[in-house]
Amino acid sequence: MSIDWQKSECSIEIRDLNKPDRNEVPYVITSRATRIQLGMVALLTAIVGVVNLLSAVTPSLGDRVRWLRQFYPFEVRAGGHLFAAISGFLLLTLAANLLRRKRVAWLLAIALLLVSLVSHLLKGLDYEEGLLSAMLLVQLWWMRDLFTAQSDRPSIAQGIRAFIAALLFTLAYGTIGFYLLDRQYSINFSLTDAIGQTLAMFFTDDQAGLQPTTRFGRFFADSIYIIGTVTIAYAVLMILRPVLVRSQPTVTERQRVQAIVEQYGRSSLARFLLFDDKAYYFSPSGRSVIGYVAKGRGAIALGDPIGPADDRQEAIIGFREFCARNDWYPAFYQTLPDDVPLYRSLGLDTLQIGEEAIVDLKTFTLEGKAGRNLRTAINKLTKAGFRFELQEPPISGELLRELRSVSDEWLQMVSGSEKKFSIGWFDDDYLRNCEVALIRTPTGQVSAFANLISEYQLNDITIDLMRRRQEIENGTMDFLFLSLFQHYKQQGYDGFNLGLSALSGVGETAKSRRLERGIHYLYNHLNQFYNFQGLHSYKDKFHPRWEPRYLIFPNLVALPDVAIALVRADSGDRLLDYFKPGS
Repeated sequence: MSIDWQKSECSIEIRDLNKPDRNEVPYVITSRATRIQLGMVALLTAIVGVVNLLSAVTPSLGDRVRWLRQFYPFEVRAGGHLFAAISGFLLLTLAANLLRRKRVAWLLAIALLLVSLVSHLLKGLDYEEGLLSAMLLVQLWWMRDLFTAQSDRPSIAQGIRAFIAALLFTLAYGTIGFYLLDRQYSINFSLTDAIGQTLAMFFTDDQAGLQPTTRFGRFFADSIYIIGTVTIAYAVLMILRPVLVRSQPTVTERQRVQAIVEQYGRSSLARFLLFDDKAYYFSPSGRSVIGYVAKGRGAIALGDPIGPADDRQEAIIGFREFCARNDWYPAFYQTLPDDVPLYRSLGLDTLQIGEEAIVDLKTFTLEGKAGRNLRTAINKLTKAGFRFELQEPPISGELLRELRSVSDEWLQMVSGSEKKFSIGWFDDDYLRNCEVALIRTPTGQVSAFANLISEYQLNDITIDLMRRRQEIENGTMDFLFLSLFQHYKQQGYDGFNLGLSALSGVGETAKSRRLERGIHYLYNHLNQFYNFQGLHSYKDKFHPRWEPRYLIFPNLVALPDVAIALVRADSGDRLLDYFKPGS
């Protein structure tokens, strides 16, 4: 996976919940029968959706229709066909969410099955299809206690999937209908003809000369527009949902998080819990907070829980149970080594993902033989007229505009875009309130900058954004770092955190797990694309101490979902851009 090198950064167990063993893993359904039930009900929901589609595009039996004519007109029966088709589409979209025990999906399925049942009876006394809907309705009601998971946060990806499904459903609706309704039109449609006629309904003025010969034939041709409009409108709503429905933490919650972070924060990641891409889980005592991002099946927490040490175990157990209720796999990204035994004792798996480089400012020096090579960069650029500046907040609007031009040039150079989650991104409000270190050329132009953030209770300082122009004087970044080390050493700080060196130190010993040895193989063989080793070597020349960082996850079965969720959180769902070399 790609890391932004500027800051190197369900199921549920069915048991007696009155007396749970909270140290056991609660996100695996132990009952095989329950898993089968969920799978069967999801499959049956999809089948009912397909049956509704087929039923909607075929006329009802003649003797039943003649009997119904006595009670209500053709328009009512036609409406039954439309509702059967629309409910079929929506049931197909809900099937996967029922498998994940989503409560809202269950409620919608119950409502849609009632609509489906009534529609089948109205359109032609189709009690066979109605009986299938009724059977599923009873099954869902009987299993109602299993559907407890909350809905996933809306995303653009969900909307795009819904849009593709809407297009395919509309095409299938028209194609199947034209193929089966030969007697309703003046020509017999082959499968290819049926596909072409469906497309012609939307892209030609005269519907490609379509000539219905029956009332139902005319209705079906018109219904394609209605079905297309409804399904695509639904998809558009899903695409816009992340904008229309913002489940952001309240102001009070953010204030509460900030107070906990300021009191207990002890890592380079603590500040990033305050960014607006995070949701929050508070421990049962309310003294600890976990900032996380939920994507798909994974809920990725940033770092360890922040709060008092004696509340750590309850926070982890509570978050795990919270994820179980939402059918998410819980994971913790870039955790410190301190609590690895605790995670393991709670049944979670651990994987080293790299090492964080921390320069010891107490022993750092440019004097003597050890600092000779480092002094060269400072002496050379100082004599050439370059200068180091440290700007205190608030940062002026004029300087922010210049910094943005540097940032944009850097992003273009690496063919990437802003990452999120475990780092900050260029935001005027954020940077305005940070210390910003910069290097100016002899002409006064900013050639490189970095913003600094505190580690709160830990007497260390760390960088976040680190950006430079495409063309800079050799040694510029060394000049920036060394000047920062000297400044914060004088300010009495203990350490300077250079961020995560991804995959460093992973799988290097004979006792390493097979998975870690596999990651070590990637570290060696993907270097041509991501320059892992070069970035590690650059940090290593400042003689930092290397501290391991870990990914905590439920088990190997969950690891693929956790990895995908992590990539989505880190990239802001810009997956193609995320995997560009150098990004």
